[in-house]
Amino acid sequence: MVANNKINWYVAYTRVNQELLIKKKLDTLGIENFLPQEELVRDTPAGRKKIRVLLIHGMIFIRTDKATSFSLINDHMLNVVYLKDIEGRHSLIVPDKQMEDFMFLLDFSTNGIEVLNKNLKRGDRVRVIKGPLQGLEGELVRLKGHKRVIIRLEGVASIATSYIPSSFLERIE
Repeated sequence: MVANNKINWYVAYTRVNQELLIKKKLDTLGIENFLPQEELVRDTPAGRKKIRVLLIHGMIFIRTDKATSFSLINDHMLNVVYLKDIEGRHSLIVPDKQMEDFMFLLDFSTNGIEVLNKNLKRGDRVRVIKGPLQGLEGELVRLKGHKRVIIRLEGVASIATSYIPSSFLERIE
Protein backbone atom coordinates (compact mmCIF):
# COMPACT_ATOMS: atom_id res chain seq x y z
CA MET A 1 0.00 0.00 0.00
CA VAL A 2 1.32 3.45 -0.93
CA ALA A 3 1.57 5.88 1.96
CA ASN A 4 -0.47 9.07 1.52
CA ASN A 5 2.50 11.37 2.19
CA LYS A 6 4.94 9.64 -0.19
CA ILE A 7 5.95 11.82 -3.15
CA ASN A 8 5.31 10.12 -6.52
CA TRP A 9 5.10 10.98 -10.19
CA TYR A 10 1.50 10.93 -11.46
CA VAL A 11 0.40 11.13 -15.10
CA ALA A 12 -2.42 13.57 -15.73
CA TYR A 13 -4.51 14.17 -18.83
CA THR A 14 -5.90 17.59 -19.59
CA ARG A 15 -7.64 19.17 -22.54
CA VAL A 16 -5.40 19.78 -25.54
CA ASN A 17 -4.08 23.38 -25.51
CA GLN A 18 -4.52 23.54 -21.70
CA GLU A 19 -1.14 21.94 -20.90
CA LEU A 20 0.83 25.20 -20.56
CA LEU A 21 -1.93 26.74 -18.44
CA ILE A 22 -1.87 23.73 -16.09
CA LYS A 23 1.95 23.87 -15.93
CA LYS A 24 1.87 27.57 -15.05
CA LYS A 25 -0.65 26.96 -12.26
CA LEU A 26 1.40 24.04 -10.88
CA ASP A 27 4.56 26.21 -10.99
CA THR A 28 2.70 28.97 -9.11
CA LEU A 29 1.63 26.44 -6.46
CA GLY A 30 5.22 25.18 -6.17
CA ILE A 31 4.28 21.68 -7.38
CA GLU A 32 7.04 19.87 -9.30
CA ASN A 33 5.87 18.94 -12.80
CA PHE A 34 7.17 17.96 -16.21
CA LEU A 35 5.70 18.86 -19.58
CA PRO A 36 7.59 17.05 -22.40
CA GLN A 37 8.55 19.64 -25.00
CA GLU A 38 11.11 20.06 -27.77
CA GLU A 39 12.69 23.12 -29.30
CA LEU A 40 12.29 23.56 -33.06
CA VAL A 41 13.51 26.20 -35.48
CA ARG A 42 10.73 27.51 -37.72
CA ASP A 43 10.81 29.95 -40.61
CA THR A 44 8.51 32.90 -39.98
CA PRO A 45 7.92 36.15 -41.90
CA ALA A 46 10.21 37.77 -39.28
CA GLY A 47 12.99 35.21 -39.93
CA ARG A 48 13.99 31.95 -38.27
CA LYS A 49 12.64 31.52 -34.74
CA LYS A 50 13.12 28.93 -32.02
CA ILE A 51 9.82 27.66 -30.67
CA ARG A 52 8.89 25.04 -28.07
CA VAL A 53 6.31 22.43 -29.02
CA LEU A 54 4.69 19.72 -26.93
CA LEU A 55 5.82 16.15 -27.52
CA ILE A 56 2.76 14.52 -25.93
CA HIS A 57 -0.42 16.56 -26.28
CA GLY A 58 -2.94 16.61 -23.43
CA MET A 59 -0.57 15.14 -20.84
CA ILE A 60 1.50 16.47 -17.94
CA PHE A 61 3.50 14.67 -15.25
CA ILE A 62 2.98 15.85 -11.66
CA ARG A 63 5.22 14.96 -8.69
CA THR A 64 3.40 15.22 -5.39
CA ASP A 65 1.80 13.16 -2.63
CA LYS A 66 -1.56 11.42 -2.98
CA ALA A 67 -3.55 13.93 -0.86
CA THR A 68 -2.16 16.91 -2.79
CA SER A 69 -2.89 15.19 -6.12
CA PHE A 70 -6.60 15.18 -5.22
CA SER A 71 -6.41 18.65 -3.67
CA LEU A 72 -5.18 20.03 -7.02
CA ILE A 73 -8.47 18.95 -8.59
CA ASN A 74 -10.86 19.63 -5.67
CA ASP A 75 -9.37 22.75 -4.06
CA HIS A 76 -7.39 24.36 -6.88
CA MET A 77 -9.82 23.48 -9.71
CA LEU A 78 -7.07 22.00 -11.90
CA ASN A 79 -8.75 20.53 -14.97
CA VAL A 80 -6.89 17.20 -15.01
CA VAL A 81 -7.73 13.50 -14.88
CA TYR A 82 -5.13 11.10 -13.51
CA LEU A 83 -4.25 8.05 -15.57
CA LYS A 84 -5.27 4.88 -13.72
CA ASP A 85 -3.21 1.73 -13.16
CA ILE A 86 -4.04 -1.48 -15.01
CA GLU A 87 -6.84 -2.46 -12.60
CA GLY A 88 -8.21 1.08 -12.85
CA ARG A 89 -8.47 1.43 -9.07
CA HIS A 90 -5.59 3.80 -8.31
CA SER A 91 -3.77 6.67 -9.98
CA LEU A 92 -0.86 5.33 -12.05
CA ILE A 93 2.49 6.01 -10.38
CA VAL A 94 5.60 6.28 -12.56
CA PRO A 95 8.70 5.04 -10.67
CA ASP A 96 11.28 7.78 -10.03
CA LYS A 97 14.04 6.00 -12.01
CA GLN A 98 11.79 5.66 -15.09
CA MET A 99 10.79 9.31 -14.85
CA GLU A 100 14.42 10.43 -14.37
CA ASP A 101 15.50 8.44 -17.46
CA PHE A 102 12.55 9.83 -19.46
CA MET A 103 13.38 13.45 -18.53
CA PHE A 104 17.13 12.92 -19.03
CA LEU A 105 16.65 11.52 -22.50
CA LEU A 106 14.34 14.37 -23.54
CA ASP A 107 16.72 16.94 -22.04
CA PHE A 108 19.77 15.31 -23.65
CA SER A 109 18.63 15.52 -27.24
CA THR A 110 15.16 15.77 -28.68
CA ASN A 111 16.79 15.45 -32.13
CA GLY A 112 18.03 11.96 -31.30
CA ILE A 113 14.73 10.55 -30.05
CA GLU A 114 11.32 9.65 -31.35
CA VAL A 115 8.18 9.57 -29.24
CA LEU A 116 6.40 6.27 -29.71
CA ASN A 117 2.82 5.76 -28.62
CA LYS A 118 2.42 2.23 -29.84
CA ASN A 119 2.96 -1.08 -28.08
CA LEU A 120 6.41 -2.48 -28.78
CA LYS A 121 7.45 -6.09 -28.30
CA ARG A 122 9.39 -6.56 -25.13
CA GLY A 123 13.14 -7.00 -25.55
CA ASP A 124 16.15 -7.27 -23.30
CA ARG A 125 16.47 -4.87 -20.39
CA VAL A 126 19.69 -2.94 -21.00
CA ARG A 127 21.87 -0.26 -19.42
CA VAL A 128 24.00 2.15 -21.49
CA ILE A 129 27.59 1.79 -20.21
CA LYS A 130 29.45 4.20 -22.53
CA GLY A 131 28.82 7.49 -24.22
CA PRO A 132 26.69 10.52 -23.33
CA LEU A 133 23.68 8.38 -22.35
CA GLN A 134 25.71 6.33 -19.83
CA GLY A 135 23.55 5.07 -16.95
CA LEU A 136 20.30 5.14 -18.92
CA GLU A 137 18.27 1.94 -18.46
CA GLY A 138 15.61 0.70 -20.81
CA GLU A 139 14.60 -1.96 -23.27
CA LEU A 140 16.55 -2.89 -26.38
CA VAL A 141 14.55 -2.86 -29.60
CA ARG A 142 15.21 -2.75 -33.33
CA LEU A 143 13.54 0.25 -34.89
CA LYS A 144 13.98 1.38 -38.49
CA GLY A 145 16.84 -1.12 -38.80
CA HIS A 146 18.86 0.23 -35.86
CA LYS A 147 19.39 -0.79 -32.25
CA ARG A 148 17.67 1.66 -29.95
CA VAL A 149 17.01 1.87 -26.22
CA ILE A 150 13.37 2.42 -25.30
CA ILE A 151 12.36 4.22 -22.13
CA ARG A 152 8.81 3.14 -21.43
CA LEU A 153 6.35 4.83 -19.08
CA GLU A 154 3.94 1.90 -18.78
CA GLY A 155 0.51 2.73 -20.17
CA VAL A 156 1.63 6.24 -21.14
CA ALA A 157 4.28 6.53 -23.84
CA SER A 158 7.65 5.22 -24.95
CA ILE A 159 10.60 7.14 -26.34
CA ALA A 160 13.48 5.72 -28.32
CA THR A 161 17.09 6.89 -28.45
CA SER A 162 18.94 7.28 -31.70
CA TYR A 163 21.22 4.38 -32.68
CA ILE A 164 23.42 3.04 -29.86
CA PRO A 165 26.25 0.59 -30.67
CA SER A 166 25.99 -2.82 -28.97
CA SER A 167 29.38 -2.28 -27.35
CA PHE A 168 27.86 0.63 -25.40
CA LEU A 169 25.20 -1.64 -23.83
CA GLU A 170 25.10 -4.26 -21.09
CA ARG A 171 22.24 -6.60 -20.34
CA ILE A 172 20.41 -6.23 -17.02
CA GLU A 173 19.05 -9.41 -15.45
